[in-house]
Amino acid sequence: MIRLTILLMLTAALSGCASLSDADDFAASAPDHSSRPKIVGASGPLSARATRRLLDKIAPEPGESRLLRRHLTIEQAVAGTPLIADNRTQLLRDGPDTFAAMFAAMKGAKHHINLEYYILEDVESGGTPLSDLLLAKRREGVAVHVIYDSYGSGSTPSEFFDKLKAAGIHLLAFNPVNPLETRTSYSLNDRDHRKILVVDGATAIVGGINLSTTYESNRFGRAAAPQTEAADHWRDTDLVIEGPAVAELQHLFVEHWMSQNGPPLDDATFFPPVPPKGNEVVRIIGSTPDNAIPRYYVTLVSAIRTAERSVWLSAAYFVPTHQEKEDLEDAARRGVDVRLLLPAKSDSDRALAVAHSHYEDLMEAGVKIYEVANAVLHSKTVVIDGVWSAVGSSNFDQRSVLFNDEVDAVVLGDKTAEAMEEMFRQDIAKATLVDLAQWRDRPFSERIDEFFSGLWQRLL
Repeated sequence: MIRLTILLMLTAALSGCASLSDADDFAASAPDHSSRPKIVGASGPLSARATRRLLDKIAPEPGESRLLRRHLTIEQAVAGTPLIADNRTQLLRDGPDTFAAMFAAMKGAKHHINLEYYILEDVESGGTPLSDLLLAKRREGVAVHVIYDSYGSGSTPSEFFDKLKAAGIHLLAFNPVNPLETRTSYSLNDRDHRKILVVDGATAIVGGINLSTTYESNRFGRAAAPQTEAADHWRDTDLVIEGPAVAELQHLFVEHWMSQNGPPLDDATFFPPVPPKGNEVVRIIGSTPDNAIPRYYVTLVSAIRTAERSVWLSAAYFVPTHQEKEDLEDAARRGVDVRLLLPAKSDSDRALAVAHSHYEDLMEAGVKIYEVANAVLHSKTVVIDGVWSAVGSSNFDQRSVLFNDEVDAVVLGDKTAEAMEEMFRQDIAKATLVDLAQWRDRPFSERIDEFFSGLWQRLL
């Protein structure tokens, strides 16, 4: 695995790094707020009057609706997907809650289950292994399709895949590490980092949580610690979506299946009519290295730039581009409450060192940085101005922008934003606020480590 990691880094270096300047140019030249964002409901596109009423409802403060329309228009131009109304959303905290929700949704499947995960392992929930559940649903006649990243799932025992395949479950390895197995042009560095579950075209779960046994354990993959020890766990976030927006996640799954030359899909039940489920407005953004403009990257940059009151962000790997760092600093200087929830420890020492190299500049600009020490922070969330939220697979790093296939859900509405802010408050209550004066006195050896780690930051 170490040799493969080195090979990935060398492959990326030899292939050259994609440019991020195009994204910044696009955001700067995006249409102004006079353009009307297009919002689609369960019954079709909303009228101009209905759109205005909806935006005023979810952004009721003076001037907020104008700012919201501004960055929604930027999103619309780059994302290539519509804002979709009439959805119900629910935040899921950590592995156990997410696995319970996933298993419940899959148990209720009538037609199909589609899974797409960077790491796919035989996880358990309520004492039931994933393999047993999928095999049971297949015996009921439910179609099951699975896309897994061949590198991310490289440690998964082959017996797990063999058992699923023998039962008639369709499996597709994304960009096989072995060039002899590839169905497309060989690409070792481009990875499928998405985490998507779609059930019957009506319910979906998306976010940062892999189907990994790591989320079942307390200490970096070890068995549960004795009760006398403080239990560490992986802190992460997922989102349940019910409603018309699920179709966008389904489209992404089908596009990946086809782009990897998977076997023909029987998709007759993939896109059923879905009635209104709630009041949340959702935009699904699927990003790939093939995009001329990094879609979620520009969306996030535009949202930070138009923030008026607050930007609260959690990141597993904080390796920002120059523009992201500059925009966070600019927001703090204009009085926006910018808070970053970052890990004090990580499964990537290099990414942690790069994050540390940015602390001093950010804090000098007024950004508040909180470090989580009692958990392995893997969550990727943003909440802005109490109306704009994002949950997904994209890390706040350059690999997610340049190389990975990612998926993120942007949610407009105070209900999801309030839940996100409350979750953030609970996290920072257990975190430590980094002190600028003390940080400036950190050992010189740490600064050296930060410098050399920064040489690899586009690959972390």
